[in-house]
Amino acid sequence: MQDPVIAERLTKLLMLSLNKRLNIVKLNELKRNFGFPDDYLIRIVPNFSERFRIVNYSGRRCSMEIELLSWDQSLAVSTIETLAQRQNIEPCFSCSLPITWVKSWDKFREFNETPYISPYLDPIGLVEGSKEMEKRTVGLVHELLSLTLWKKVSIVKLGHFRREFGLPEKLNVLLLKHPGIFYVSNKYQIYTVLLKEGYNGSELVNKDPLVSVKEKFGVLMQEGLHEYNRRHHLLNLEKKKLQGILVKKTERIKDRSCQMFEEDGDGDGVIKQRGGLLDTEERKRFYKVLFDDTGP
Repeated sequence: MQDPVIAERLTKLLMLSLNKRLNIVKLNELKRNFGFPDDYLIRIVPNFSERFRIVNYSGRRCSMEIELLSWDQSLAVSTIETLAQRQNIEPCFSCSLPITWVKSWDKFREFNETPYISPYLDPIGLVEGSKEMEKRTVGLVHELLSLTLWKKVSIVKLGHFRREFGLPEKLNVLLLKHPGIFYVSNKYQIYTVLLKEGYNGSELVNKDPLVSVKEKFGVLMQEGLHEYNRRHHLLNLEKKKLQGILVKKTERIKDRSCQMFEEDGDGDGVIKQRGGLLDTEERKRFYKVLFDDTGP
């Protein structure tokens, strides 16, 4: 069942927010990224009523929010902390950069020397613009991307949650400062941030089961489209072939008509009364040739 997995993912998102609430309109923009179904509000929220509830403190229609009712300490562990526990090391970021990028490596090592700050901790007390605040924000974006299915998200849509997650106003500048952790793409003129450690080349390292299902469905759709195009192409060829036969048959009839006209006419092009097209037998033979499907 996917419902418990979706509920856990939604819980972690709410735990990352400052007020433990997220605007539904904004969340709907990213529901595909997090693998939420279209009916998650009427399926997930009511079935886990001990965790979530829908509130509207301002009374406006666009201000409906999902609120977290209970904090789950077992879920307050980031992906980086989970990996560090498995490897029995201190939590730290990983870097994916070419060895020749010496200056970028030096900046990353300097950044990684400071202690890791969990994004699930309350940021109260951290000074805006400080190294500690930057460390937490990078960890927050890292955790948000880790919760997505494809380990990537639109920077514009992520920026809509600036107040909810305490993100900086110039989020793209922060992301570009850490090229070893994040990759910023401008494909199709849409700025997207990808988690570098989530990819091996162009392939996802750990695919969510839902991603595998979507990929298989995409392959089936491509095969169906290919088969449709193939059949459509053959049908067009058959139509052109039939049109070509009709054209040839029409030309053959015209040639025979002209031939009979020449044979029945005199030197001035006048048709004779007997043996020409005005002759009964000749007319029968002409119409037989015209309407005979087999033709000579």
